[in-house]
Amino acid sequence: MRFVIKNERLIPEPFVPEENRQQLKSIARFDHLSTIPLKQFNYSPPLQELLIGKALLLDEIPFTLQTLYEHYLHGHLSFQKGIQEGSCMRCGNRDPHLFGDMSCSRCHEEKCRYCRCCIMMGRVSSCTPLITWTGPTRDNQIAPFLQWNGQLSEGQKEASKQVVTAIQNHQKLLVWAVCGAGKTEVLFAGIHEALQTGKRICIASPRTDVIHELTPRLQNAFPHIPVVSLFGGSEQKNEYSPLTLLTTHQLYRFQAAFDAVIVDEVDAFPYAYDKTLQFAVEKARKKQSSLILLTATPSSKLKKQSRKGTLPTVKIPVRYHGHPLPVPNIAWAGNWQKKISKGKLPHSIAVWSKERLQQQKQAFIFFPHIETMQMALPIFQQLHPDIQSVHAEDPERKVKVKSMRRGDIPILLTTTILERGVTVPGVDVAVVGADDLGFKEAALVQISGRVGRRSDLPQGNITFFHHGKTMTMVKAVGHIRQMNKEGAKRGWLIHE
Repeated sequence: MRFVIKNERLIPEPFVPEENRQQLKSIARFDHLSTIPLKQFNYSPPLQELLIGKALLLDEIPFTLQTLYEHYLHGHLSFQKGIQEGSCMRCGNRDPHLFGDMSCSRCHEEKCRYCRCCIMMGRVSSCTPLITWTGPTRDNQIAPFLQWNGQLSEGQKEASKQVVTAIQNHQKLLVWAVCGAGKTEVLFAGIHEALQTGKRICIASPRTDVIHELTPRLQNAFPHIPVVSLFGGSEQKNEYSPLTLLTTHQLYRFQAAFDAVIVDEVDAFPYAYDKTLQFAVEKARKKQSSLILLTATPSSKLKKQSRKGTLPTVKIPVRYHGHPLPVPNIAWAGNWQKKISKGKLPHSIAVWSKERLQQQKQAFIFFPHIETMQMALPIFQQLHPDIQSVHAEDPERKVKVKSMRRGDIPILLTTTILERGVTVPGVDVAVVGADDLGFKEAALVQISGRVGRRSDLPQGNITFFHHGKTMTMVKAVGHIRQMNKEGAKRGWLIHE
């Protein structure tokens, strides 16, 4: 879109008089954009609900340009530059290689710059304004009722208190909790504290599956709050709530929105490796706000900050049921890739798999590569025809996971797509090729965390099959042993 500035006011192209049309230019071409003082105005509550705490493209707003312009003239919204000084103002991208130039029909320039980094959310270009709400804020003062009668473990209680304190005092906090510690329940008291003091809070995760899982749990815990859940294809994208759950990519659209941001699985792909998603988290926070980071496997950077004391940390080294974390076994499998390529299973892997089938124990078997897994599937199916495989691009992925949960699949071969978020009671786990470079320490710890999660089935077998023991494997086992040691030291473990 092109504009003209007159009397320090932007005038969108459709409203520019004929005599001024020669002055039209892209919003990026203006050196300074003035702020219009707030004036008395009968504003649109639905528009307020849509825009408050967001920075949206014109195409994302289901209101006429005339309506938007009237709100702008009365100081209730602003037009901001989408790209400024080589930076995308939505995702923070500054990499020249992630910008492109195009011949633009909107601004009529041959080289209109656009951001390729966040283009999946709609194109931000030099002539694209980001539209934000500058009118009256919403009153979030409600009487939330936490409807959860469960009991927290001692580790959960300690972490819950620190989450409440961090939210009260606008602080940053790392919650380092083992897989199966019950991190969601730890958040309940902090969310309640935020809501009853009129704060707006969000829980973000890199994975859509987590948002789908958490939404009903949060809605059940806070039945009087309309929880909004945002992800690709969400039907709630235009709704407002003081409690929002969303994927980290959806945070691109928010700006100074939240009094508290909680990021679950902060070490997970793609968030841990994408600086623009980390930028989006910071952009979505208000100047005075809390940031709670949740993980079972913090990065070396977070660990370093925790050790130095620059990142306040609370650790839950024990699962909610108090039993020790199952420690992985390390087993030689020889040249497993060569064996599989010849249509055979390494002896140790075959024996392990047959034992699970004889004991009627379900199992996950993780592979580092889809190709090797698919090559191994027909060999495993000679042991049992109902053995299946799954990976990220599998169109039947959700169906197979549901079948596994129902007990219809005895063994499920999988890539690291199931290293998080999937719980099957009583399951055992094997990692084929644990020495492969594709398996990082965090992945091996997360995979091990699939075992022993239920209080009535707290034990299980985890085996790392390899063709040469690696430091990564040793560190993963050491990580789990250390957590058990810390849990025992604090007196939180059930002695077995």
